[in-house]
Amino acid sequence: MNNFSRVKSACYTTNVTMSAVCNLSPILFLTFRSLYGISYSLLGLLVLLNFVPQLLIDLTFSFFSHKFDINKTVKATPIIAIIGFVVYAFAPILFPDNVYLGLVIGTIIFATSSGLAEVLISPTIAAIPSDNPDREMSKLHSIYAWGVVGVIIYSTLFLFIFGQKNWQWLALSLALIPLLAFILFSKTELPKMETPEKVSGALAFMKNKMLWLCFLAIFLGGASECTMNQWASSYIEQALGLPKIWGDIFGVALFGLTLGVGRTLYSKYGKNIEKILFLGAIGATVCYLTASITNFAILGLIACALTGFCVSMLWPGSLIVASEKFPTSGVFIYAVMAAGGDLGASIGPQIIGIITDSIIANPSSINLASSLNLSVEQLAMKSGMLIGMIFPMLAIFIYFLLIKSKRKSKTNLLNKLEN
Repeated sequence: MNNFSRVKSACYTTNVTMSAVCNLSPILFLTFRSLYGISYSLLGLLVLLNFVPQLLIDLTFSFFSHKFDINKTVKATPIIAIIGFVVYAFAPILFPDNVYLGLVIGTIIFATSSGLAEVLISPTIAAIPSDNPDREMSKLHSIYAWGVVGVIIYSTLFLFIFGQKNWQWLALSLALIPLLAFILFSKTELPKMETPEKVSGALAFMKNKMLWLCFLAIFLGGASECTMNQWASSYIEQALGLPKIWGDIFGVALFGLTLGVGRTLYSKYGKNIEKILFLGAIGATVCYLTASITNFAILGLIACALTGFCVSMLWPGSLIVASEKFPTSGVFIYAVMAAGGDLGASIGPQIIGIITDSIIANPSSINLASSLNLSVEQLAMKSGMLIGMIFPMLAIFIYFLLIKSKRKSKTNLLNKLEN
């Protein structure tokens, strides 16, 4: 019998790489704005560009996963990440007249790696024999959350000690994470993963209404999680007026900490995932509302941090529900769900960036901000957070439908047994 402990370690390390990929640009938002004059909209676009390649990969694997050598693709994923970090770090040297272009290219490359990881790492873990696959999935995603905490704290301290002008060395040092994943994946045998034998097999799944309900569930979950995750640091610095180091540590890092706590708790004690999703969406809605209206820095920090706990299971929980609904779909269901999550994770932060810039550019915002005893940037950030509340608020209704669907399935099963 195969010992998959090294494969698990490689998968966990790859998820930490995803933590670095998804959080590096947001950590450097204000650094890029001050050093290179990049607007909030372009910064938000950088996040969007992080998810577009992932989305394209999700769609490709949804229909054509049978065309790929899954084993080789999984093992190549860390190498692509390393290349992306290197290009990203050398953007000022490679493109001295347009640093943003270099950042875009580096982002697209390591986002490609992240997209492959998102599609393939979850089914890799799911294919490893386990007594409790739901909790194994939650553990995998909790590793991502703890990776966020580690990356944020490390990056914040790095910039604090060495200065923002040395951000390139931060990007290069993070490339060591996928290097470790590559070493761990070498000379390992991955578990066999099922894929639809042809495109028509995937299309048959696409006709199921439950698939689209699960897709919408992870879309709203991804938007709820990543909007706060991507903008918490800037919100705390601009809207609450706290220094960058505290914005990063007490904003994004605490968000990641509570995200990790929520997922770790479920991996140990979790059950009734549909109910967890429903309650999490309610809690996230309250947290977004609190962050958008409060003028008290401590309360704003608490709201940002608790959002992490509330949304902790929205993404992996939606995966768990989908995998239970479609147990024979293999890589396909994870690719479709990853597409939904990535779409939400890209649209949410981008909307906040557009709203923030539009309010800052609107001359009438000066009077409104003054009447509320706020700066224009504070008003813009708070307005963005208020719009962000829409995602978890809509999710409440979707997760309620999942609860009803599960109850209906149980009732039908009991009726069959009685008959």
